[in-house]
Amino acid sequence: GKRHVPEGKVQCSHVLIKHKDSRKTSSKRDPDGIEIKKRTKEEARAMLEGYVKDYKSGEISFEELARKVSDCSSAAKGGDLGFFEYTKMQPKFSKAAFALNVDGLSELVETDSGVHIILRKA
Repeated sequence: GKRHVPEGKVQCSHVLIKHKDSRKTSSKRDPDGIEIKKRTKEEARAMLEGYVKDYKSGEISFEELARKVSDCSSAAKGGDLGFFEYTKMQPKFSKAAFALNVDGLSELVETDSGVHIILRKA
């Protein structure tokens, strides 16, 4: 049968770090993918782990962080993806997002796009 997907919508922001194995190896920040194509998945994870520390220590807000480093076009909006249904995002992303409490921060999440951290806002 059809596997059950959670009802409703969540609102999340995220930071995406792309790497050479990402589905698309360019971003607004790096239009020719010069940095992205040199970056391994391990390096992307290590970068994000550092950013998580900065965020958790209060050194930078999630919004500022996303604007500064995220490889998603949502960076311009401080990482905000708005409200979305479970089926609208890649399964691993939705699974992590819907598991969070409001104001909760995910572990590192790997998708075809790259490596993410997700902050649930509503």
